[in-house]
Amino acid sequence: MRDALLATVTEEHATLEAFASLLMYEEKALAAVSPLETLPGIVEKKTELTDKLASLEKTRDSQLRQMGMPAGWKGMELAIADDARLAKQWQMLQAVVQRARRANATNGLMIRIRMNYNQSALAILRGATSRNAASVYGPDGRMAAV
Repeated sequence: MRDALLATVTEEHATLEAFASLLMYEEKALAAVSPLETLPGIVEKKTELTDKLASLEKTRDSQLRQMGMPAGWKGMELAIADDARLAKQWQMLQAVVQRARRANATNGLMIRIRMNYNQSALAILRGATSRNAASVYGPDGRMAAV
C-alpha cells in the first residue's frame, strides 16, 4: 500500500510541476499586449490539470484511510514519519505547491491590474462621450447629435 501511495504522490508532483510551468506560461501571456490568442488554451489546460490534481488528492486520501491514517495533511505527516522515500517525494511536492502559489498570486495581481486599467479606460471613454457628444462617434458609427 505504501508503494501505491508513493506512486500517487509522485504523480501529484509531476502534475503540479506541469501546472506550475503552465502558470509561468500564463504569466508571459498576461504580460503580452494581446493575450487573447493564448489564454483560452491555457485556461483549458489549467482546468484539466486542476481536475487531475483533485482526483489524485482523493486517491491519496483514500490510500491513507486504507492504511488506517487520517486523510489530508495529518495523514501524510504520519505516513512520511517512517518512510524516507515518501518523505522526500512529499517534500518535493510541497516545494512545488509553494512555487505554484506564488505564481498564481502573481498572475492574479496581473489580471487585477489589467482589469483596473480596462475599467479606467472605459470610464474615460464614457466620460468623454457624455461631455463631448458632438465630437465623438456613437455606437452606430455616426457623429452623435448635439
